[in-house]
Parts: sequence; C-alpha cells; structure tokens
Amino acid sequence: MRTHKTTYRVIYGDTDNMGVVYNANYLRFFEIGRTEMFRALGLTYKAIEEKGVMLPVSEVKCKYIQPATYDDLLVIETGLDTRVRGGVKFDYRIFNEDEKRLLAKGHTLHACLNPEGRVIRPPRFLSELIREKNLTNEV
Repeated sequence: MRTHKTTYRVIYGDTDNMGVVYNANYLRFFEIGRTEMFRALGLTYKAIEEKGVMLPVSEVKCKYIQPATYDDLLVIETGLDTRVRGGVKFDYRIFNEDEKRLLAKGHTLHACLNPEGRVIRPPRFLSELIREKNLTNEV
C-alpha cells in the first residue's frame, strides 16, 4: 500500500486555551495531507480545477484517539481508497512524530463536479494518475 507522508508543526493558533489542538483543525490537517499528496504526484489542486473539475468534500469522518498539543510535529499520512467509484476518497492517519503515537484517523469523500456544478464521474486523467502511481486502498 502506498501512502504519502507530510509533516506539520502545531502552531499556537491551532490550539484551545488548554494548549490542545482544537478538533476542527484536524480537518485542516486532512486538507494539508491530500493537497501535498497531489503535489507529490505532480498534480496540484489548482491544475485539477483548471481542467474543469472541482472536488468538494461530501463526507468527513475523524476519530480522535489522543490529543495533539502546541509545538508537536505531526506526520500526516494520506492514502487513496480506490474502491470508491463515484468520487474520490482519501484516508488519513495523524501521528505525533516524536512519540510515534496515533493521534487521529479518518477519511474525506469528495464528489467530482464540472464547472456548472453537476456531479460527474472521476475524470480519466485523475483515474489514470491513481492507477499509474499504484495507489491502493486505505491507509
């Protein structure tokens, strides 16, 4: 199984007044993971949109396991679930790099829309990229 890993340092603005990462920020971490995964594959979100495809989030799940705190260096592991045919599903795991603890895991499901906002099947260029890079099932 191939996944992409990127790191992110927790800043003070990510935390609540107890120094713990605010729960909604994990969705930002997921976005960082998928954006950097596409970039590593040679295809940016901007390039996808320039080809007339939008990928809005239609579903999200996040299971919080242990808290991340201020100044933690996180490892965001991102993979693609290729079993999904009607959109694109990313799976994520977030670790604390120093302690190798699993902090959270989850997924986002994205619809594919054309410029008029209509749902379309994943375009060939995206399907071929996933197949070409041998990205397989969930993290």
